Amino acid sequence: MKPAWLEALYTQKFFAGCSYHETAKKNEKNIFCLDCCTSICPHCLPSHRFHRLLQIRRYVYHDVVRLEDLQKLIDCSNVQGYTINGAKVVFIKKRPQNRQFKGAGNYCTSCDRSLQEPFFHCSLGCKVDFVLKHYKDLSLFLKACNTLQLSPDFLMPQDMGDDEMTNETPHSTIVDCDEPMSSSSGSSGSENMSVACTQIVRKKRSGLYVCARSANRVSNNEDMATSMSRRKGIPHRSPMC
Repeated sequence: MKPAWLEALYTQKFFAGCSYHETAKKNEKNIFCLDCCTSICPHCLPSHRFHRLLQIRRYVYHDVVRLEDLQKLIDCSNVQGYTINGAKVVFIKKRPQNRQFKGAGNYCTSCDRSLQEPFFHCSLGCKVDFVLKHYKDLSLFLKACNTLQLSPDFLMPQDMGDDEMTNETPHSTIVDCDEPMSSSSGSSGSENMSVACTQIVRKKRSGLYVCARSANRVSNNEDMATSMSRRKGIPHRSPMC
C-alpha cells in the first residue's frame, strides 16, 4: 500500500553513526537513498552518486525534510511546514503528545497536535495515515521523480579523502556548479587557475567542499597552497621608546 521508499523513510534511523565508517568523523547518517531504501552517511556518497538522494535534517530533536524536495515525491498539501535556515521543512514522523482533551481550534487529523490554519496534518506520516484510512490508496498523491539531488548547501566532512572525492563524476549529486570559478595567488608571478566542475577545493574556515574540475593546473604547488589559504606571520612587538 506504500511505496518501498516511503516505508523505509518512515522506519529508518537517522543521525546514528554509520557502521561502515565507524572511525571517520562526521559519520552521522543524514542522507536517505530512495533507490536503496536506506540511510547513509556522507562518506557513503561515492557508492550512491547516481541514485536519488534526500537530505534529512534535524529540528527540535525530530527528523525533517525540506518541503521543496519532498514535494517532488509526494503531495504535501495541508501539511504544516516550519522555517529553518530560510527553508520550509516538514516533519517525517508523528510527534505524539500527552493531550487529555481538545479545546476549540485546529488540530492534526491523526495525533491531535494543535495546528495553524488552514493545515490538517502536522507531519508527512499523519497525512499518509489519513489518506490510507479514507482513500485506501496513495497512488493519486505520489509523483514520478527520476532524479533527486542534494541541495547545494550540503556540507561534506573535512576528513573525507581527496582521492575518494576526486573520483566523483560530473553527475555527482554532492554539489553542482553552473559557472567556472577562478582563483589567483595575488603575487605578480602567479598564474590564474580556472576551475570547472569535478575537483574538490577545500575552504578551511567553513568546512565546505566546492565541486570543481581543474582545467589548467597550477605550475607551482606552493603558489596553489598560498592562494587557497594564507596565514599571518608571528606578530612582533614594536620596540620600546
